[in-house]
Amino acid sequence: MNIPPLLPLNIETIWAIINDTIDDATVNRLVWHYLGYRYDETTNTWDNTNVVDEWRNEYPQPPNFIESRPATVKLTRSIPPENKQLLKEIGFSGYKIGEFGPRQTRRATMANWLLSYMQQTNEKP
Repeated sequence: MNIPPLLPLNIETIWAIINDTIDDATVNRLVWHYLGYRYDETTNTWDNTNVVDEWRNEYPQPPNFIESRPATVKLTRSIPPENKQLLKEIGFSGYKIGEFGPRQTRRATMANWLLSYMQQTNEKP
């Protein structure tokens, strides 16, 4: 399996997600990593030992957030209410009508989840 490299979790990466300058596989990889999924190249399997039960039970393998609405909804619901508007705080005003579809919306959700992770772990954006 070809697993994309893990990009640094910083504001530049968040903007690259929003601006669609990094591919979907790399964005998924970031969220998977911070959810606790690890790919074991020796066995070519995913290790979910560090994934919290609520994710591991529903998704023993990391979900493709771009393709899975239910997984993205779960990701949205896992963002604490006080962190729901973090994209606006970094200056993202949203996509313009006609410029976005489900894929862009899911990428924005993933970016916001990563910002929330940064906020909760004191990796300040």
